[in-house]
Amino acid sequence: MTIQEYIRILRKRGWIILLSALLAAIAAYAISAIQEDVYRASAHVSTVPARPDWGLGNTAKDLMRNFALNIRTPENAGEAIARAQLDMNPYEFLGNIEVADDASTFTIEFQAKAGDQATARNMALSLADLFVEERTQYYAQQDKDNRIEVKLRTRELPAPKIQPNPRVNALAGSVLGLLFGIALVLFLTWLEADLLRTPSAVERTLDMPVLGAIPRVNEQRLPMRVPTPAPRVSATEAA
Repeated sequence: MTIQEYIRILRKRGWIILLSALLAAIAAYAISAIQEDVYRASAHVSTVPARPDWGLGNTAKDLMRNFALNIRTPENAGEAIARAQLDMNPYEFLGNIEVADDASTFTIEFQAKAGDQATARNMALSLADLFVEERTQYYAQQDKDNRIEVKLRTRELPAPKIQPNPRVNALAGSVLGLLFGIALVLFLTWLEADLLRTPSAVERTLDMPVLGAIPRVNEQRLPMRVPTPAPRVSATEAA
């Protein structure tokens, strides 16, 4: 297709694309308005080897993955709930907690989501404190040179709101609506691909040049032709 044909399609059906983007943006904004507030707090725990040794450092990196897995148990969740005096069950607690290790910085992140900032902070801090205490007690029994120092970086945790975000959702909705509108226009154009509606379509389909075209005539604008009455014949002429 030529650029002129694309321009013709946009002029003819561009309103479909704009309407689709607008409706999608409005729908995404409306959905955001009825969503519940969600806040996220993150606590970071350092797990640094006691001495700068390559072997001990690699051991610490391997152990971090194990730490992140083992801390997310119903038993630990129940203990964290009791400490923070939260009104939830262990499985609800674990469903809103994520634990991730970062071997490059020897850090384990405890990320919690809740309907208010205070609860999100308490969830992240209580599980992080439980982990720090358990690891500290364990390494206190080990040789000093082979210990891994575990400590919480800070107790001052920001808890920004992550949901709802109407502006971002509306922007994302408009983009998706725009893509859907473009796909819809292309689909409608594909349906008409076999119809000989334009001279270019005729030339492309029949591989023959168009020498002329008969213009469309609006029948309503044609002058009405009044039938001519037949000549009357008198009885004398008939005889």
